[in-house]
Formats: sequence, C-alpha cells, structure tokens
Amino acid sequence: MRTILIPSALLVVALSGCAAATAAPPASTSTGAVVTLQSCGLDLTVDSPPRQAVTLEQGATELLLALGLGDRLIGTSYLTDAVAPEYADAYADVPVLADQYPTAEQLREAGPDFVYSMRASAFAADAVGDRAELVDLGVPAYLSANDCEDPDLVADEVGFDQIFAEITDLAAVFDVESRGTELVGEQQAVLTEVADAAPQAEGLDVAWIYSTINGAPIVAGNAGLPQTLTELAGAGNAFEDLDAQWSETSWDEIAQRDPDVLVLADLSRGLTGDSADDKIATLRSDTVTAQLSAVRSDQLVAIPATEMDPSVRSINALAALSGALVEYAEVDK
Repeated sequence: MRTILIPSALLVVALSGCAAATAAPPASTSTGAVVTLQSCGLDLTVDSPPRQAVTLEQGATELLLALGLGDRLIGTSYLTDAVAPEYADAYADVPVLADQYPTAEQLREAGPDFVYSMRASAFAADAVGDRAELVDLGVPAYLSANDCEDPDLVADEVGFDQIFAEITDLAAVFDVESRGTELVGEQQAVLTEVADAAPQAEGLDVAWIYSTINGAPIVAGNAGLPQTLTELAGAGNAFEDLDAQWSETSWDEIAQRDPDVLVLADLSRGLTGDSADDKIATLRSDTVTAQLSAVRSDQLVAIPATEMDPSVRSINALAALSGALVEYAEVDK
C-alpha cells in the first residue's frame, strides 16, 4: 500500500476526459454590456467587462485565471498556499499589492474597476474596507456566497452548486460566458465520474486533519467542504458529529474512532508540521498514531490545503479523494 501524493490536477484531467455537461443556470442577468447581480445581499451593476480587476486573495485570483482573465488583473494579494501549477505562469504576471490584504489606500491607488474576494475578511475595516463604500465609489465588489459578511446569508451546506454559480457570475461579469460554461462542464463531468465510483467507497471512514494547535489536531466536522467531498466520494466522515467546519480534537479521540483513511492538508506556509510530509512523519513516529489503521495500512491522502475550501480547485480535491478511496477499496476486498 502506498500513500497517495498524486498532484490532484492530473486526476481531474484523467477523470474528465472529453465529457461535457450542461452548465449551471446563470446567477446574474445581462442586458447588452451591463451585468446586474446580487453578491451576499449587495446589488452590483457592472456597466462593461472589467479591464482593471483586483483580487484580494488566492482563491479569487485562481478562479479568474481559470477563466483566462490574467490580462484583466492589475493586482492580487494574500497568497495562502502554493499556486496551482496550471496557473503559476499567469499568476507570476499579476502584480502583488500586498503580502496579505492591501489597505483601502493601496487598493484605491491601484485604480481597480472591479474587486473580488472569496473571503469576507478582505472587506474588513483594517483591510480594504466595506464593500458598500467601494460600490458607492463606482467599484463593484464581489464576495463569494460561501463567506458572506452576514453568516445568515451563507448556505448551510457547502457544495458545488455555489461554486458553479460563482464561476457563472464571474464569467458573465467579464463577458466570457462560453469559457464559464466550458469550465463548469469540465467540473460537472468529474462529478459524474466520482458519482459512478462512489459505491466502491461505501463503508470507508475518513478523517480530515488540517493542522495542529499546541499538539492538538484540527479535524473537519460536518459543516464544511470536506463533509461534502467525503459524501460525494461515497465514504463517511469519522467526525460527522462535530457541528463545525474545523474543530480541535485529540489524538486519543482519533485513535478511538480509528478511521480507515486519513486526509492530510498539505500547507506550504513553511511552519513545522504544516506539510503533508511532516504530518506523515509525525503519524508514523508517534506511538499512538503509528497504531492507527490508516497509518499501518498507509491509507493516507495528501491534498493541498487551498483545495479544502470552496474554490475552482475544490474539484481537484474531490478527484484525488475519490481516486484514493477506490484504490483502497480494491485492496481491502
């Protein structure tokens, strides 16, 4: 048995093939060159396709790059993880406004005609400021529906419908609807492949480990994307009873639940214990965790941390998980 460390983007290509699927219905309405839409309760009007867009964190940047819009970006910020290889060259050409979020002054100095983030924290007072203020200045500010300023506006279940709606929104805003339809179709084809393979993973329990705080592991509960990915892949979340996206637990608790598979976040920020390799080494060297079934069977799946949040790359995490579970299920027969 071997640890799965396959670059997940390759799995998407392998699974999707040449299949096509119907795109999700647009979440926006367009009249000529004008696009109107609602973003986390805020009405936005985009008079013409943006030419000077600024993205405030990595997820937003990579989605626009996936739509082929690198030449429309005049700034980005807040790189939280390694850029996906397929976007690396285009990302390198985008000016970085700040290591984390830019200030309101830095943003206005850049002169954007559109601002986009997948995280509400980007629009805090100590970052670029309130979205409504940007809109009043004539700059549409789009925020992902997965992280609205008002938590009541966020859907209880995190899934691909929201991701596809966001892709469709942004494709309409930038007048690249055909590319948006193509991108959604590619990802829907992967969902179909995963659904076909899901029965093979039935009976397998998965625990997702993000990082540790003072030695205590942080695991995925039932309120985030890992829960959705686990269900789509046909397995069960060993910590489904935790009503949280991520929650602190103990190694003893993980040992008691003894999941069949461990999914390990591969963080590239450089802290000790963040990388998947560091996590695997720790699991194998500790007397408690070395006895876990997943460790003894080497049923460990490394997934970039960025892909564990809703984004254009979430489909990669699903493909990687599904492929690993199918392999493990075959061995366990």
